[in-house]
Amino acid sequence: MFKKILVALDRSEMGKQVFAQGLALAKMSGASLMLLHVLSVEEEGIPYVPIASSFDYYSGMTEQAFEFQQQQWEKWKNQGIEMLQHFSAQANTAGVNTEFTQKLGSPGRVICDLASSWGADLIVIGRRGHSGMAELFLGSVSNYVLHHAPCSVHVVHLAVSAKEAKAVEETTSASTSS
Repeated sequence: MFKKILVALDRSEMGKQVFAQGLALAKMSGASLMLLHVLSVEEEGIPYVPIASSFDYYSGMTEQAFEFQQQQWEKWKNQGIEMLQHFSAQANTAGVNTEFTQKLGSPGRVICDLASSWGADLIVIGRRGHSGMAELFLGSVSNYVLHHAPCSVHVVHLAVSAKEAKAVEETTSASTSS
């Protein structure tokens, strides 16, 4: 069975499902868990952080605005750590040896690099369900991991009812903002 399971998490509902499946697999096999959150521009809800050189090009960008953006970024990072601590505590309570890390970068690459350096024999990752043009332009982290991982990959799919609920929510918010 598995000895080291890397669980790639984000703040979505899917992240909770990914954690639950990773934990169940670890309990069944007696494996250790490594919980990973990647700080990336690809994650939904991430605050915009301007590059310092933007001040040269955008005179409207004041030092106060930059400081505000930096505070938002720090808050975002801290929320990621809190999420990892919460999941880690749950796993430890369930008797599963767990550690966690948060890294900045391209999610697919970071996941594969950590799996290799940590010696993972399984990666548990979610799939948002992008298809067609969305996947072409946004890419697919799960697809990248499937093709570049140094070990087996378990992909958790968003349940059909959750996809339908999200589609209804997006349609509703789009029609009310028009």
